Amino acid sequence: MSPGTPQILVHQSKDELAEAAAARLGARVAEAQEARGSASVVLTGGRNGNALLAALAAPPVRDAIDWSRLDVWWGDERFLPEGDAERNHTQAREALLDTVPLDPARVHAMAPSDGPYGADVEAAAEAYATELASAARLDPAEGPAHPLVPAFDVLLLGVGPDTHVASLFPEHPALQETERTVVGVHGAPKPPPTRISLTLPAIRAAREVWLLAAGEDKASAVALALTGGGELQAPAAAVHGRSRTLWLLDRAAAAQLPEDLHPPLS
Repeated sequence: MSPGTPQILVHQSKDELAEAAAARLGARVAEAQEARGSASVVLTGGRNGNALLAALAAPPVRDAIDWSRLDVWWGDERFLPEGDAERNHTQAREALLDTVPLDPARVHAMAPSDGPYGADVEAAAEAYATELASAARLDPAEGPAHPLVPAFDVLLLGVGPDTHVASLFPEHPALQETERTVVGVHGAPKPPPTRISLTLPAIRAAREVWLLAAGEDKASAVALALTGGGELQAPAAAVHGRSRTLWLLDRAAAAQLPEDLHPPLS
């Protein structure tokens, strides 16, 4: 199986999905720390991403990770003031980050709209790209990766009902960026309209990309992305990891998959 070929795991419910994904993530982080001394994870927001983080905060999963040796990044952010309840960073802090002993220097939040770049979302995006580039390391043993992006161990993505991932929406210009690793997103069809997002080249630098989807409202998006939807029409179909691409679903989100793509319940 090639790294870009999706692996699909279906769980009975959204709660089981969150718990199983958290256990899997904790194990993957521990493996990376054992192999390389540290690990890096890219977080996602939304109900499924936050449910995973809440499950990660509970023992025994929480205790399997050396939090002082973990770098935390984000795949996208709503360009809103610091502490706004809609920011992914705010939600992640409430669900997990404020409850574990992370090194503050290794928590890489995207700038808020009242931060050092003010309302200039493009400057904020460029600053995040610079931060990513400063953390990039080339590992000859792994083969080529993006020279301006860390080799994330796991990059998490929620799948929207319209198949968007991060803040890359169908037919949106940000989806077609090939040079930059981070962009300011203007006119997003889902509020708020102004956002910051990793681009496809940055996402594809990750060792593993995990896509999370739960609920009936995600079923058509999951089916479209996994049954030949084009990249512009279905952004979720455009993402993959360098070593693994994993779709983590509940039964409701997998309901419209054809039988040959619908594995037994995990």
